[in-house]
Amino acid sequence: MRRRNRQGRRGSAPIFVSIRIEAPLERVWRLTQDPAAHVRWDARFSAITPVETFAGGGYRFRYERRIPGHTIVGSGATIGERVRADGTRTSALRFGTDDPLSPLGDGRGYWRYAPDGDAVVFSTGYDYEPAWGRVLDGLVRPALGWLTAWSFDRLRLWAEADCPPERWTLITALQPWRSGRPRAARCARRAPRGHAMSDAPATLSTLVAP
Repeated sequence: MRRRNRQGRRGSAPIFVSIRIEAPLERVWRLTQDPAAHVRWDARFSAITPVETFAGGGYRFRYERRIPGHTIVGSGATIGERVRADGTRTSALRFGTDDPLSPLGDGRGYWRYAPDGDAVVFSTGYDYEPAWGRVLDGLVRPALGWLTAWSFDRLRLWAEADCPPERWTLITALQPWRSGRPRAARCARRAPRGHAMSDAPATLSTLVAP
């Protein structure tokens, strides 16, 4: 059974990150929805492997995050919506792991793609059970928010300028002399409607458990 710590989650704000990407919607959708492409720009993952396709759309997957001396393994479920009345697209996600070295327990979130002229505003909101408790999550959550934002700008560089994500490793965050490097500061970190989960799609509430 996956670990839960609902008391630890209490009082912690969900993570929100948003960035404007000057690239076609179809390109941003492909770079984020294809698991092989997703893992190249998103530093939160080392591997993403689909394991089961759902009859009504979406799929279940296995994810890995390699850390020194260990690989955290978990599972997730996701489903995307390509056609919505307001012109946006969304992708809902649930994830979890039994690994005691993971600071994240069960979680849920979404991606939102909002056309903005010839560009796309790509946003995420997500929350999770702090597996290590609320005190340590006070350190983990801001770091995870920063890593998400840094990864989003890494995606932007790929989508806009076709710059391979592998060019920008995490160490470049400490190299201010590197021109054009990804920067978390380019992202918005406050949800426009006051809560990171306000724009979560209805598919999130019906998505099966990973």
